[in-house]
Amino acid sequence: MASGERAALGAFAAVLAATWWRPPHPAEQALHHSLTVLALVALWWARRRLRLPPGSLVLALVFLALHSVAARWLYSEVPYDEWTRTLFGWSLNESLGWRRNNFDRLVHVAYGACLAPVLIRWLVDARGWPPVRAAVAAVELVLSTSALYELLEWGVAMTLSPATAEAYNGQQGDAWDPHKDMLCALAGAILAACAVLAGRAARPVHDGQPAGLRQTRIHR
Repeated sequence: MASGERAALGAFAAVLAATWWRPPHPAEQALHHSLTVLALVALWWARRRLRLPPGSLVLALVFLALHSVAARWLYSEVPYDEWTRTLFGWSLNESLGWRRNNFDRLVHVAYGACLAPVLIRWLVDARGWPPVRAAVAAVELVLSTSALYELLEWGVAMTLSPATAEAYNGQQGDAWDPHKDMLCALAGAILAACAVLAGRAARPVHDGQPAGLRQTRIHR
């Protein structure tokens, strides 16, 4: 494992440990982290079997770190507004006209923005897909998995007590919360995909192929 990967894992472990210091909602936080465990297992498998580059690992850990922070405060109670008041002397919510806690929206945007580049790079460099086709597939996968997560939240709401379901879902009284969450993930994925495609278009081309794709095929 490269030093950069070790540093990223160490930083994520530090964030995760800090979020478990005197947690205000330990049971609900643990429920949120059931998905974190699954994600870490999938990330370990992908790194070994799919040979994910260090940058992809860092992006995945950035998202998981944001999720860990959100899980401590059940998403809807993350005190980011108090943080901006303390650090900068102004309210983020008041400045943007927000009436709800929008940290969950940030995490959904981060999901799309962090996952899409990982998928695009793997599909292009390892599978040989054209970049545009890979970008479209990555955006579609982000949207479909976002929908699956919203269905999971619906299942939680149907099976657990109303108080536990509200604490886990954190809809804050918004009937359109699942739709807005999926839109945030979709927007993050589209922006990230456009950035990746623009970056690849600016790279030097060797033998009619991007350098990264040519090197991958040579090593096969």
